[in-house]
Amino acid sequence: MESVPLIGWAGIENGELLRKAVEAGFDVLVTLDSNMVHQQNIGQYAIAVVALWAASNRLADARPLMPALLAPLPQVKPGTVPFLPETA
Repeated sequence: MESVPLIGWAGIENGELLRKAVEAGFDVLVTLDSNMVHQQNIGQYAIAVVALWAASNRLADARPLMPALLAPLPQVKPGTVPFLPETA
């Protein structure tokens, strides 16, 4: 697992971020940016995107969602965008 800032990709626009993630061999991109899925055609990328619904993009708000994220990760298919939790 990596984070965008830690690998030097902070500030990269969503389309380029998706391209770089695919080229780097990532299977899943987890984001707190639910707008990404409306701004990008995720189906054209060989990667799955999981959008987390949290009160903010702070780690303290996202951390409680990790158990719900880890369970379905192995079944997430490229080009799909599940939202977690599903009842946001």
